Amino acid sequence: MSALKGRTALVTGAGRGIGRAIARRLAADGALVAVHYGSDEASARETVDLITGAGGRAVRVHAPLGVSGDVRTLYERFDRGLEKLGAAPGLDILVNNAGFNLRGGVADVTPEDFDRLMAVHAKAPLFLVQQGLPRLREGGRIVNIGSAATRVAFPTSLAYSMAKSALDALTRTLAKELGPRQITVNSVAPGFVKTDLNKGRWSTPEAEAAHAALSVFGRMGRPGDVADIVAFLASDDSRWVTGQCIDASGGTAL
Repeated sequence: MSALKGRTALVTGAGRGIGRAIARRLAADGALVAVHYGSDEASARETVDLITGAGGRAVRVHAPLGVSGDVRTLYERFDRGLEKLGAAPGLDILVNNAGFNLRGGVADVTPEDFDRLMAVHAKAPLFLVQQGLPRLREGGRIVNIGSAATRVAFPTSLAYSMAKSALDALTRTLAKELGPRQITVNSVAPGFVKTDLNKGRWSTPEAEAAHAALSVFGRMGRPGDVADIVAFLASDDSRWVTGQCIDASGGTAL
């Protein structure tokens, strides 16, 4: 496939799970993919190896998010990575995927947990866009990975849900501001996706069945289910779609 041939994508948190699936799908569609990771170098290296082994192009970019100077460091290493590959500078597709969850209800959440969640899920994407705009080409794509937790109440993930809601607000506002440059901005909201990052929540067949039953399809989501939607939003086929939050939960809690 060559839908994204000649384009450069940056996927944050692409070492494992949904991020890896997105990076592999965009690369399969022809994009050069910058595989960002915060701490797990081995997983990021594996993602790159999977892409290059399939004939794609990828480069690792290491930069922990939620710390001082995070975005500046990320883009400095992104720029150097492109240069080492002999690729033209610039960016066509930014996927804000990096994230994590710290569970806790209103009686449990701490200021420290709240700040960490907001720093990675809301603050980092904002400034990744801000500092990425000089690199982002006309007609570019920004895709934010949100969560069905902004639509369905999950009291045990209160601060996480709030952080993801901020990301949805960012999506709508940026879509209007960046429209004159033909840049689309959308978000994708996964539900329960079976990855190694959250396997503890469904470590037994009974727990997995209970989560699967919440979808109208009666199964857990797969990373590829989300990656395919992101690939559409990154392509020319989505040129008339912006400012939208696409539910990718398999009809959870309908």
